[in-house]
Amino acid sequence: MQQPIQGYHLDEEQHWVAELVCGHFQHVRHNPPWTNRPWVITEQGRQSMLGHQLNCKKCDEGAPRDVKHLV
Repeated sequence: MQQPIQGYHLDEEQHWVAELVCGHFQHVRHNPPWTNRPWVITEQGRQSMLGHQLNCKKCDEGAPRDVKHLV
């Protein structure tokens, strides 16, 4: 199911995680050549992707909302 990005946070390993409108989280790593997301590297790039929709497999599975852990 496609869900828009509403924000971001860093996980305990300092990787960027997108916070989706549905309440699920999804890593948005820039890890070429497997994952090419250069926009995640800068604040401006991340802000430009707010509202962009990502495929949320957790919604497809009916998973409960994720909980942000303080780091």
